Amino acid sequence: MTQLNRKLPLGIQDFEEMRRDHYIYADKTDMVWKLANGTKYNYLSRPRRFGKSLLCSTLKCYFEGRKELFEGLKMMELETEWVKRPVIYFSMSLGGSSAQTLTEYLNNVLSSYEKIYGRNPDEQSLGNRLNGIIQRAYEQSGVQIAIIVDEYDTPLLYTYETGHHDACREIYRNFFTGLKDYGYCIKCVFITGITKFTQISMFGMLNTLVNISFSNEYATICGFTKDEVMCNFSEPLLRMADCFAVMPNELMDTMSSFYDGYHFSRSLIGVYNPFSVCNALANLRLNSYWIASGSNEMLLKVLRKFINEIPELDNCLIDSDYLEMSDVNMNDPKLFLYQSGYLTIKKVVGSSYMLGYPNREVQNAMLGMSLPNG
Repeated sequence: MTQLNRKLPLGIQDFEEMRRDHYIYADKTDMVWKLANGTKYNYLSRPRRFGKSLLCSTLKCYFEGRKELFEGLKMMELETEWVKRPVIYFSMSLGGSSAQTLTEYLNNVLSSYEKIYGRNPDEQSLGNRLNGIIQRAYEQSGVQIAIIVDEYDTPLLYTYETGHHDACREIYRNFFTGLKDYGYCIKCVFITGITKFTQISMFGMLNTLVNISFSNEYATICGFTKDEVMCNFSEPLLRMADCFAVMPNELMDTMSSFYDGYHFSRSLIGVYNPFSVCNALANLRLNSYWIASGSNEMLLKVLRKFINEIPELDNCLIDSDYLEMSDVNMNDPKLFLYQSGYLTIKKVVGSSYMLGYPNREVQNAMLGMSLPNG
């Protein structure tokens, strides 16, 4: 199918839908294969609307052996066995904003898998039920299973500095202990999120969890590179360039200033915001689509608390180990604003990173917040 007949992937987070309905897809499946066949426990942090859920869905389809969905992609040059594995999948963005809604969501997910793999009467707690599912899925299939936890931190962000937060953290602690205890049943655990809460069991007990968020190897696993935009979106780019009465390379320069500029590793490979790129091409207009798409309450708290420091955040220095390893907190806006996509790595300065606004979309929004009213 030609590019002209393929659709812009606006809001598409399901890999099967992406491939079946012929949406434009920037092929990341070589990195998906490396991720699936590398270290067992991995965590990836990326800003909201950067393609984490699509990545998780792609990984799920791979582990399920959905070979037909990968025809024509880089995966086909790498995978030869196509082992079908049980996949236990959690989309924690559905976990709500309280301990009750989180418990209800986890119970519903577990119940759906218990219909497939069964449940022992003595499995009462959520954690014991998960452990039982892991063990039975492994025993019944004869192969190690995969566990994918997408947007793990959503309930924690919703409840941050509220009375529900500690209760939600305790649920996490008790729930995910089996990821370590039943490691022999597991081929891969992949966890995504925006922020890192090290107090919960995923980080505290999984001491082998590898944070690939700053890895050169996976720097472009979410978002688009310049080459990916030009190669995969050439027809929409041409239409937009005609609308603007400019050459496509001129349009790319303008789009770069608006939506490029994210760097997630020391390699400083530039990454475009995929949400804004797709929306700009669909609407034939450069606008602040990502900024306008919303934010979480924790971000608003940080911005209100440090409103006077916003102009000083551009081109600020931060120790690289501190940025890569520290837990999110409300006392240093740089950590949270980096993880949320409002700051990015601009350059490496010795053992430090220089952070700054990635592009005009973010810069205009941040500086607008710091201006006095009236």
